[in-house]
Amino acid sequence: MQVNNLLENKIEFLKGVGPKRAALLNKELGVFTFEDLLNQFPFRYIDKSKIHKVSEINDDTVYYQLVGRISNMQSHGGTRTTRITATFSDQSGSIGLVWFRGLKWVKSHFVPGQQYVLFGKASVFNNQFNFVHPEIEDYNPNDITIGESLQGVYNTTESLKNNGLGTRQIAKLMKTLVLQVSQLIPEVLPIPILQKEQLIARSEAFKNIHLPTHTHHLRQAINRLKFEEHFFFQLRLLHQKNNRQRLIKSAVFSKVGDYFNDFYNHHLPFSLTDAQKRVIREIRTDLGSGTQMNRLLQGDVGSGKTIVALMIMLLALDNGYQAALMAPTEILANQHFQTITELLGDMPVTIALLTGSTKNNERKKLFPALAEGSLQIIIGTHALIEEKVVFQNLGLTIIDEQHRFGVAQRARFWEKTEHPPHMLVMTATPIPRTLAMTQYGDLDVSKIDELPPGRKPIKTMHLYHSQRLRMISFMRKQIAEGRQIYIVYPLIHESEKLDLINLQEGYESLLRDFPEPTYRICVVHGQMKSEDKDFEMQRFIKGQAHIMVATTVIEVGVNIPNASVMVIEHADRFGLSQLHQLRGRVGRGADQSYCLLMTDHKLTNDGKKRMATMVNSNDGFEIAEVDLQLRGPGETQGTRQSGQIEMRIGNILKDEKLIRHVRQIVTELLVEDPSLLKAENQITKRYFEKIFKQQFDWSQIG
Repeated sequence: MQVNNLLENKIEFLKGVGPKRAALLNKELGVFTFEDLLNQFPFRYIDKSKIHKVSEINDDTVYYQLVGRISNMQSHGGTRTTRITATFSDQSGSIGLVWFRGLKWVKSHFVPGQQYVLFGKASVFNNQFNFVHPEIEDYNPNDITIGESLQGVYNTTESLKNNGLGTRQIAKLMKTLVLQVSQLIPEVLPIPILQKEQLIARSEAFKNIHLPTHTHHLRQAINRLKFEEHFFFQLRLLHQKNNRQRLIKSAVFSKVGDYFNDFYNHHLPFSLTDAQKRVIREIRTDLGSGTQMNRLLQGDVGSGKTIVALMIMLLALDNGYQAALMAPTEILANQHFQTITELLGDMPVTIALLTGSTKNNERKKLFPALAEGSLQIIIGTHALIEEKVVFQNLGLTIIDEQHRFGVAQRARFWEKTEHPPHMLVMTATPIPRTLAMTQYGDLDVSKIDELPPGRKPIKTMHLYHSQRLRMISFMRKQIAEGRQIYIVYPLIHESEKLDLINLQEGYESLLRDFPEPTYRICVVHGQMKSEDKDFEMQRFIKGQAHIMVATTVIEVGVNIPNASVMVIEHADRFGLSQLHQLRGRVGRGADQSYCLLMTDHKLTNDGKKRMATMVNSNDGFEIAEVDLQLRGPGETQGTRQSGQIEMRIGNILKDEKLIRHVRQIVTELLVEDPSLLKAENQITKRYFEKIFKQQFDWSQIG
């Protein structure tokens, strides 16, 4: 039998599995073939070389493996069982066992007097050691896994455990599989790279990751398999990027004309920072290359991305093309429209706004103007990608806060033009270096890492709810000086599950502390009708309200220079990037601005670190790095479709140095052999095509 056929065997044909267990492995772990199981790596390893005695248990920080019998099993809790206790004994003594979950299974599973293998970490209760929810399985003196020095612990589920597939049984299946196929596992990396990087063979790596005989061999296996995973991830990204640059042609913006020059010389409200100038040069190079631009522009809150976006749109107009700017919310789209309209002043540029709230009579004028080309710039929400929206000559698309749009949504712009428009995606959520190399590795990246001159750093303070009077006094003083204040709450209405100060309750409390008509308060949240939200927002913008009570709907797109205080209630319930975004709503004028983080005294360690980070830093890129460490790549706001990074063994938090190294190796490989045609690269090409064959190449749309 050929190796590929063997690795592609259905998992039910592995000894010890069968159809019923195979169906469970399919459903619970996504394991369908021998190869799928082989790629289920242990998440930790335990030393099972020794069987301890009960009398040796003296430490609640280590794991123990025991062989003995269960007795004295009792249910507690009256008519409704809340826990089960039992006694585990060997020749040296006895120790208590406790279960709080899976009680029905526990009751029916263990037979008094029968021998079992117990594995777990001891706990201390009432000055006595016991085991809470230990791993317990039937004892078999001939068990192939007992006595091994290192045994992998595998992911399992309650459903799998209840059908005899706990971590120990999965380890047995894995040993059977590895012994059967390890010598047949094909190599997938070029031999010159293996030799240069001193990596062990793939077959050896799989054997040692599952059945390590020594920690040194385990480290070699982990290093090899991590390298491989990052290698193919980077190969895919860089291959897509190269293909896009080579194959996808777009309009050449060859000239800088009257629109750009008129704005730069007569309408620019302040001098551009060096960072803004650098980014514009990078983008202009892309636009003049004939290849479709696919660039990510990241810049901290208040760094001036909107000015850059407008100047790039004016370049499109100078070259006879239309431009579109898409934002994720109506508030942000409205803000962009107002800001850009004000910046353009009396320039002869036609510009319009299209959102879900745009009236039909306005749409009837707007759609024909777009189609015939008399409307040059369109700003809007996802309404821009509706089928009815047709452009005459769309040359540039800008996506703001791009992580809030799916890839398919962005792709819809391609259907609106004969040649793909240039694409600039922007984010105000700084992206950590490792994410930029992984999730955004197929994009060119520009960074505005400098704030406009004259901006004062925002002073951030962490206050406890017991210091609320101090907060109220500070707010009154700021209002007396003519300033406005945001107060952000995590919830709109009261929640039984979360004991938080919700927006409605907070609003009612503020009315007592800031009574009308001396003070005026407006409210904005996501469940309001668009017209009501706009009305309240306009009251605040025009200075008719002193305080805006809001949810995170104001996280982006609100630019009110007179607002100098941001109060965030239950700040520990927000992620760091979101806190930084909210803080960025103030500090936009010449006055000193403040951010007050309100929390309870009881904070988790992560909560304390988030508060300390916000108080000590205004640097969004530094904050993003801490956020990534605390929350992981799948949750960090600003990542592109958080599920995209699905690494089996690699870790983008810990592998930054390795990722940089691997990316350089892949870059050099593709320079020497862009299509992997050399004989030594054929195995890599075949494997690459195999693992990515079912994934559509979206590289051209970022």
